[in-house]
Amino acid sequence: MQHIRWGILSSAAIAENQMVPAIKEASNAVLKAVASQSGKAAETAEKWGAEKAHDSYEALLKDPEIDAVYIPLPNSLHKEWVIKSMNHQKHVLVEKPAAVTSNDIHEIREAGKATGMTWMEGFMYQFHPQHDYVREVMDSGTIGTIKRIRSSFSFPLDLAAKNIRLDADLGGGSLYDVGCYCVHICRHLLRQEPTHVFSAARKIENINVDISTTGLLNFNDVDCVIDCSFDEAALNRYEVVGSRGRIEVPYAFRPDQNPQGGNGEVIVKDKEGIVQEHRFFEGNQFTNQIAHFSECLLEGKDPVYTPESTHNNMKVIEAMYASQN
Repeated sequence: MQHIRWGILSSAAIAENQMVPAIKEASNAVLKAVASQSGKAAETAEKWGAEKAHDSYEALLKDPEIDAVYIPLPNSLHKEWVIKSMNHQKHVLVEKPAAVTSNDIHEIREAGKATGMTWMEGFMYQFHPQHDYVREVMDSGTIGTIKRIRSSFSFPLDLAAKNIRLDADLGGGSLYDVGCYCVHICRHLLRQEPTHVFSAARKIENINVDISTTGLLNFNDVDCVIDCSFDEAALNRYEVVGSRGRIEVPYAFRPDQNPQGGNGEVIVKDKEGIVQEHRFFEGNQFTNQIAHFSECLLEGKDPVYTPESTHNNMKVIEAMYASQN
């Protein structure tokens, strides 16, 4: 079977902990090279089991043995390196958010068209099978007419520490970092875009980023309430509320953190709140994402998550930020 030869730009923790194992587990992918500008490229390549090490991102992009790159750089650097990668004839999987403005994403889309390269924003959670089942239940009418979605993604962060998530110049902020998932799941489940958007944020002195954001997205007859935070206890969940019941997904975005074996979990309740179904779903969403993107490149298909949807997600986030001013 053919393989997509992957390169990784930077030695970020998410690459080491999630994406390197995913590339190794996917049957149609192989980790070929890593690039680090910290002087630790060789050390990182040996640790990760990559065949090649490059001491600059440009050197990796010039490597003819690389088909696709994964980019987990700070948010503000995404546009630059996605476009550079495609200009070097590399396909790209870029961490979310793909950029920090919708105009930047438009430029990425145009670069993709001009170069013929495929790119995708890394919302890995959508490749877990638990969400397909949620859609099945919604479409079946089991919980009646959909009225509301509530989605939360938070974790406690040391707000006194130096962290790229708290640096406005690097695209920091809780909405960019984790709230983007909450926005995406509402759009993903409803298969439409919101008509009205409102949000409010909490900030702390001297840090010009939101450490917590609460938002309301209106999708015609469905209201979606989202919240995200760097200053609250860990939570990553959503629930879909209908006229005759509800669906709860307690480990929506990181099912690997579920103490119940690291599995996805979907709970269906009736209108009285009595559990009617409680199912667990196995699957590594990171591996599934790599396998899907690699398959698309090998077979010349478009990824299920499109540049248009990426653009639309960022337009919602921009509108939420604008409403805070």
